[in-house]
Amino acid sequence: MKALAASSIIEYEQSVHALDDYYRTVQLGLGVCIRNGGDAVLPLKHHQGVAAVVVFGSDQGLVGRFNDVVAHQAISSFGNSPHTRFWAVGERASEPLKDAGLTVDRLFGVPVSVSAIGLLVTEILGHYEAAFSRGEINQLHVAYNKAGSGVAFAPLAEKVLPLDENWRKTVSACPWPSGTLPEEIGTGPATLSAFVREFLFVSLFRACAASLASENASRLAAMQRADKNIDSLLGELTSQFHRMRQDGIDEELFDVVAGYEALNES
Repeated sequence: MKALAASSIIEYEQSVHALDDYYRTVQLGLGVCIRNGGDAVLPLKHHQGVAAVVVFGSDQGLVGRFNDVVAHQAISSFGNSPHTRFWAVGERASEPLKDAGLTVDRLFGVPVSVSAIGLLVTEILGHYEAAFSRGEINQLHVAYNKAGSGVAFAPLAEKVLPLDENWRKTVSACPWPSGTLPEEIGTGPATLSAFVREFLFVSLFRACAASLASENASRLAAMQRADKNIDSLLGELTSQFHRMRQDGIDEELFDVVAGYEALNES
């Protein structure tokens, strides 16, 4: 189990790092569209409205307070707004949200491999785009645990949409990596919509993969603690056994000595 958890950590972390270059490419594409004025065609600037918060949890055992910690982060960051819908990845992650009096509108299964993350993200995006097209939701946030230095995981809450003014300025200011000026292919709105969807996909994928990596890190840490506890308990039981055995031997020797002295006196 420890070997499986360790290999899973590496697999999920590698999937996150593998997306870094693609994430950078998507940012560059968005920067081109924004500089050409394409962002005006999409309602991404609104800061008011209903937000969907995707809470990435775990349905596996040996993770300690993994679900409670990420749920608390989501509640403290987004629970005060009445215009918030919570979507939980993992039934155990939904329980702390419900205990806090919040409604979990959607429940998704936790992926068990890197290949299954894409299916989950596609499902989440399908629900978000349907709600967005109906005018029900115009914001998207994520809450997840990420492996940290010195600890198995640390909770994070991030805004994915809307793409606010500071974000757009930062992206549009990114220098193009080559001397050839970029060009948009197709209509501006269609190109921007495609880049925004890829941006959402990568953002959700990275959050889910980071959550799964930290979940396995938490499980590995729990098993290591269990190993130490077992070793400590075995040491205590061995010492106790030796003491009891020595006490028994001492008692038998005392009986022999007492019997010998009694025979001599007689």
